[in-house]
Amino acid sequence: QVQLVESGGGLVQPGGSLRLSCAASGFTFSSFHMSWHRQAPGKERELVARIGIFGSINYADSVKGRFTISRLNANNIVYLQMNSLKPDDTAVYYCNAFRTYGELNYWGQGTQVTVSS
Repeated sequence: QVQLVESGGGLVQPGGSLRLSCAASGFTFSSFHMSWHRQAPGKERELVARIGIFGSINYADSVKGRFTISRLNANNIVYLQMNSLKPDDTAVYYCNAFRTYGELNYWGQGTQVTVSS
């Protein structure tokens, strides 16, 4: 059974930090590109950061220099370190696993991040 379980969300003041975690199970983690997406109320889901199976990394322009994505294949976990948070970062954050071969695509249930004073 495939599972992606996000954790680490919550309420934080502007300028603060959070680290999101996504624990994966039920598939060969090292063979999947991993990414974080977010969806704010009334907006479409957008890509935040992606880390490929060979470690290549991409960020949305809005988070470059503030967010860092990383993965631990030995533990089947992907992280998103978020610093200098802004109110515009408020959203539900989703973990995604994608494998090009077979076009397998899995989503977590999401974790809420709220940036507010």
